[in-house]
Amino acid sequence: MDGLWIRPMKVEDIDEVLSIEKLCFSTPWSREAFRAEIERNHCARYVVAELEGKVIGYGGMWIILDEAHITNIAVHPDYRGKGVGEALMKALIGTASRLRVDGMTLEVRVSNVIAQNLYKKLGFVSVGVRKGYYGDNGEDALIMWRGKYT
Repeated sequence: MDGLWIRPMKVEDIDEVLSIEKLCFSTPWSREAFRAEIERNHCARYVVAELEGKVIGYGGMWIILDEAHITNIAVHPDYRGKGVGEALMKALIGTASRLRVDGMTLEVRVSNVIAQNLYKKLGFVSVGVRKGYYGDNGEDALIMWRGKYT
């Protein structure tokens, strides 16, 4: 997408990130959760996708030893299907690579086939299921890994 910029998330981005969070998830993170991730969690790395001065997506991960765990990724519904999610994921993968992280993992709803297909395209493979992982409806999560265990 022309003009798309992926950059580190700042505290000033939280209002826009919260708007996207509320559109995308039935149990959205709070302002305090995002602030803590940015300001106090030394394991956390968060990025935003910006287009024409507007945040249209975000993603984050925790780096723990030699593994990266994708905590969340979301794209505003008006911008889905345009490569924003892929750009965010590639930015996180690039950050992990620069930090010499051996593997990346994430959980994704078993019903979210579109996201699963993106992750597979980027080298993630399914390695298991977490039964009843999602608290809002008890849906199972597919566990996916890239690198270390694949």
